Formats: sequence, structure tokens, C-alpha cells
Amino acid sequence: MRKATHIDKKIVSEILVSAFAPLKESNSINLVVKQDEKRIERMHILMEYLFERAMLFGEVYISNNNKACLLLKFPHMEKTTYKTISLDIKLARKCIGIAHVFGVLKRQIIANKNYPKEKHIRPMIMGVKKEFKENGTAARLMIEVKNKFINTELPVIIDAASEKNVKMYQKFGFKIIKKEEALGFPMYFLRFN
Repeated sequence: MRKATHIDKKIVSEILVSAFAPLKESNSINLVVKQDEKRIERMHILMEYLFERAMLFGEVYISNNNKACLLLKFPHMEKTTYKTISLDIKLARKCIGIAHVFGVLKRQIIANKNYPKEKHIRPMIMGVKKEFKENGTAARLMIEVKNKFINTELPVIIDAASEKNVKMYQKFGFKIIKKEEALGFPMYFLRFN
């Protein structure tokens, strides 16, 4: 595993789009990304946005084979700046679309209600290139990142919409602390530490 730098933005975006583009069911990505003929282009905009936010207020890790990545943020470090406002406007204009804004805001309200106010680590998104999904790349990356933060006193809080992802996180020691259904698909909140 290696820590990403800004030159890795394209690699991270490609990994995440490869991982999430095949998913057509209701989930957080499809809630945010306007579903039209530019869906893949819009997904790249979202993934680059998440990368930039993680680089500003967290860390990005890439597997040694460049096929998986994990974006973390430390919410207690977040602040509003001209750069974050610019990123938010670009995301709203080029990715979300007017019709999706209220769904995205609703998701944000639910997330804010369920994430603790205490300092914590928040994995924002994790992805594996689709052709590497079942070969253990994600598990190895998850183990390496978990080992890096095992001695921290900060809890790790994550949300997931997929039962499969919830089960994977549970294998790594995460416990479900809340399940929300208000978005039309389940949103699980899990905690480690």
C-alpha cells in the first residue's frame, strides 16, 4: 500500500469508476450522479471531487498493484474554504443536476445525524477495479489501512448501502450501529474502535 499524491487523481478516479459504474441499483453513488448518457463522465467528476476532499482533509491509499484505493477523511479537520466552495459548485453543476440536489441534501442530513460529533476517521469510499474484485486486493488494502490505524483512539465510522459491503466490513471488526431506510435503499452505519 502507498499513500497517494495529487498525481494519482486519475488512477484513483479510474479505479472508483471501474468499481461503481456496473452498479445500477439504488445506492449513494447513483443518488449523486445524474443518470443520463454522460453518467460515466459524471462519475469521474464525483470521484475526482472525493479525491480532492480526501487530499484536503484526510488521506488516500492505493494498493501496491494500483487496482484498489481507499479514501479517508478526518471530519474534525474539515473547513470551508474558497477551494471547497469551488469544488462543491463544480460537483453540483457538472455531476448532480438540479433533480438530484434534494436527494443529495437528504442523504447529507441523514449522514450528519448519524455520524458522531466526536473526532473520528471516516472512510469515504473504497473501490477495486472490476477485473480484480474477487482476488483479495480489497481485503489486503483494508487490512493494511486497518493496521495503520489500529492503535489510534479515534473511532472509524463508515456507511454502506450494500449488504455485501456490510458483511465485508463486519469481517474486519466493524459493528452496525444504525440502519436508515429514508433514501429508498438501506444505509448502514458501522463503527470500529
